[in-house]
Amino acid sequence: MRLSDDRISHIAHLIFDAVWKDDLVDFTDENKALLEIKKVITGFLRVEDDADSAARDKIRSLSRGVPEGSREWDILYKKYFEEEVSKKGFGF
Repeated sequence: MRLSDDRISHIAHLIFDAVWKDDLVDFTDENKALLEIKKVITGFLRVEDDADSAARDKIRSLSRGVPEGSREWDILYKKYFEEEVSKKGFGF
């Protein structure tokens, strides 16, 4: 995960405040709402990290040895990353 717990908490509070100020939701339990927002953010970041690892593993497993940073590597990474993310129900 690329974000610290403090940063995730800060983002969760920003989302919470924005949703509340726009009068989109009335929270009955603020702490529970914040915990749920943090859980969703953390889950999304975990999916992203897993997709990153899987994409890199797929590229490493190719017999032709694609060097990281090359145009081919970038294209393959994007393709494999998007495949992995879409398997989890997210899309970019």
